[in-house]
Amino acid sequence: MQLPDQVTIIEVGPRDGLQNENALIPTEKKIQFIHSLMEAGIHEMELTSFVSPKWVPQMKDAEDIISSCLDTTKRHFVLTPNKKGVDRLYKTSCKHVALFVGVSNTFNKKNINKTTAESVTELIPLIHELKEKGYFVRACISTSFYCPYEGKISEADVMSLCAHFVNAGVDELSVADTIGMANPQQVFSLFTKLKARFPHVLHTGHFHDTRGMAIANIYAALQAGTMRFDTSVGGLGGCPFAKGATGNVATEDVVFMMHQMGINTNIELTKLTESLNVIRPFLTKSLNSNYDDIVQKTSL
Repeated sequence: MQLPDQVTIIEVGPRDGLQNENALIPTEKKIQFIHSLMEAGIHEMELTSFVSPKWVPQMKDAEDIISSCLDTTKRHFVLTPNKKGVDRLYKTSCKHVALFVGVSNTFNKKNINKTTAESVTELIPLIHELKEKGYFVRACISTSFYCPYEGKISEADVMSLCAHFVNAGVDELSVADTIGMANPQQVFSLFTKLKARFPHVLHTGHFHDTRGMAIANIYAALQAGTMRFDTSVGGLGGCPFAKGATGNVATEDVVFMMHQMGINTNIELTKLTESLNVIRPFLTKSLNSNYDDIVQKTSL
């Protein structure tokens, strides 16, 4: 068994986790939530996104979140789907940006009203521009295993899309099982190929726990040499444009597993639980966290 001594957890709860909440959460509570996550030891995080508030109302306070939470000594990301989002980013001090595109044309059309090819055509010049300006760029590759509309996605299509972004100069590929249908064999296969073909960029696994497979898939990615994982405290999340997608894998479940295997994360589980308690009263959707379930039961 080959396992790393340390992994990096990228907390996506404040963005990917909260975007699917129907009830608007007060900005001051989001700010408190983010600061509590940093206190727990989270150094890489998606803070918010520059998307249209018409489509994702929860993100309408993006500028306020950035001004109150951005720590330039840490890798804090803002998701920007297009040039409008990037132009808003330029007005902030944030130097870490996440761009996204779906391998599936249908998913991409429903998400941002563009085909995958159209998105690539728009994003490649933006990546060149961002790199010239000194930004760290992560490319989020959605529907890398299955699409809710098109079914199974071929590895060749994923590799081809990733190649476009690597050739454009991205620093990181975050490869997502957007609707949580992947199995460990598929995950090991794809991440092994990604590491072999693109050894000079960071590889990150992004898993949803729709069918309870996320932890197993993370273990498979570990075996393939992946040492970075997107997670969401409490298992918060889901994509409003991906029918059937439930929350991300819970940060505390992943951290607990890593610590049990002797893998360091630099994250304190107790403080992580406290950060979840900050946002818990404002959530309308149920949590999906085995670790949190145990904590709640033992505290009764």
